[in-house]
Amino acid sequence: MGVAQAMEALTERAGLMKESLQKSQTITDNMVGILGSFDHRLSALETAMRPTQIRTHSIRRAHENIDKALKQAELILDQFDLSKKAEAKILRGPHEDLESYLEAIDQLRGTIKFFSNNKMFKSTATGVIGHAHNLLSKALSKLEDEFRQILQNYSKPMEPDRLFECLPSNLRPSTDGESGGGKTHDPHQKSLENAIFTVPTVIPPRVLPLLHDLAQQMVQAGHQQQLFKTYRDTRAAVLEQSLKKLGVERLSKDDVQRMQWEVLEAKIGNWIHYMRISVKLLFAAEKKICDQILDGVESLRDQCFGEVTANSVAILLSFGEAIAKSKRSPEKLFVLLDMYEIMRELKPEIELVFGSQPCTEMKDSALNLTKRLAQTAQETFADFEEAVEKDATKTAVMDGTVHPLTSYVINYVKFLFDYQSTLRLLFQEFDSKDPDSELGAVTTRIMHALQNNLDGKSKQYKDAALTQLFLMNNVHYIVRSVRRSEAKDLLGDDWVQIHRRIVQQHANQYKRVSWAKILQCLTVQSSGSGQAENSNISRASVKDRFKTFNSQFEELHQRQCQWTVPDSELRESLRLAVAEVLLPAFRSFLKRFGPMIESGKNPQKYIRFTPEDLERMLNEFFEGKTWSEPKR
Repeated sequence: MGVAQAMEALTERAGLMKESLQKSQTITDNMVGILGSFDHRLSALETAMRPTQIRTHSIRRAHENIDKALKQAELILDQFDLSKKAEAKILRGPHEDLESYLEAIDQLRGTIKFFSNNKMFKSTATGVIGHAHNLLSKALSKLEDEFRQILQNYSKPMEPDRLFECLPSNLRPSTDGESGGGKTHDPHQKSLENAIFTVPTVIPPRVLPLLHDLAQQMVQAGHQQQLFKTYRDTRAAVLEQSLKKLGVERLSKDDVQRMQWEVLEAKIGNWIHYMRISVKLLFAAEKKICDQILDGVESLRDQCFGEVTANSVAILLSFGEAIAKSKRSPEKLFVLLDMYEIMRELKPEIELVFGSQPCTEMKDSALNLTKRLAQTAQETFADFEEAVEKDATKTAVMDGTVHPLTSYVINYVKFLFDYQSTLRLLFQEFDSKDPDSELGAVTTRIMHALQNNLDGKSKQYKDAALTQLFLMNNVHYIVRSVRRSEAKDLLGDDWVQIHRRIVQQHANQYKRVSWAKILQCLTVQSSGSGQAENSNISRASVKDRFKTFNSQFEELHQRQCQWTVPDSELRESLRLAVAEVLLPAFRSFLKRFGPMIESGKNPQKYIRFTPEDLERMLNEFFEGKTWSEPKR
């Protein structure tokens, strides 16, 4: 029952659904028909509207072309207007308003670029571009003239006084007009590493931006060579004039060879001053303005600086080369060391200022001069050592005093020690691992050479006593000088003690050679019992002994009063040493044999001196009196 009812209900619902679907299909068919009708009508409408659309599109394109043409015409008119204004500025020249003049040049370049890039204006562009090019050429020519004029107007030689003001106070010329540039080496002068050198202003700072802008325009126009030539010729001439005003002159090797030493020495002192001023002030200032004016054009900038300074550097270095190549002599060693010293001092600045590739040759020339000076100084050092040993001057010091060679060599060595730091650097140039040891070895060799020479000179004396006195004086002078100088630290205490003993040995030899014979007159041989009996010596023998003593002593006194012991302490000690031997022997002889003579006739004929007389006369020895001087 229930199932039948359910089936009946489902059947009824299925019928309703079928009816609904049939109605939906009918509606769909009707809509398709309506839509098809619309499509046909729209197609017909589109066909009817197409001519209108074409006309509208053409009108729109025409309007766009007209707008575009108007804009192009406006741009062309603007370019013509700007070109006309630029032409007016160009024709007026750059003097009135350089900034506007440079803007006008830029505008001309813009006009040329505008017409060159717009091929549609070919018929118009050719004439416009040609005119602009002609105008630009004239503008750049005037620009070059302006650059040259400004550079020349503000490029003036530096006066020496202005340069001196830029130096540290201790390097400025003194009030007496002498250069303060190292003419005399000062070992106590503080290092110049922290000294302030003020780079001078060679062109007013306000002018530099103008010159820079002008230079940029010339480079942009491809006129690098004109710029280079103008800059080089102007600044090089001014730099050389500055050096000439300072006193720099070109001297050849032959010029140097012909000069008197005093003149040459002064010129070397000045050269040292000029080198310091040139590198630290003039070349540094030149580098500074070159970098500013030619900023942004590195290759041209470096080349310009190199060409500007080339001749000035060559003039300065040529003098140094002439000195380094000139004939060597001992007195040149110190100026060679001074020159080497300044080149070492300036080395960092030289490497910095002349560090670019176009300046390589100048930098290398300066560094090669430093090495050449070091080489010549070392060779001069060796020459001096050899000259000391081989000195063959026949000048004899008749009084046995210190020989001129001794004082010359000692002063030379003492002066060398003022250059200790420089000598160490010099030795290191030749790969010395221990410059202190080398300096000590050189000093020792010089001293040895001097002593060898003095030994040879001492043989000129015929009097053996004077030979010993001469050697004593000279070795003593050497020892005393070494003890009072820095040479003592290098030679050492052992060297000093050994040579003090040598002085004493020569003093003892002098006493033996000079006084042994006269002391024999005062010596009486003892008898076999060990006692000297007066009765064994005749009166005549005693008289002979007194006469011989008198004669020999007077001769020694007369001769040795003319000899000299210049050191007061040594002189007194030598007199005392003689007195300690002579006076006791004379007193003893006088005491024993004096009564024998005094009891006879004319005793004063034989006993002519008292011990006091001898002591007084001994104090006259070694005073260097001449024959004409009265005895004291």
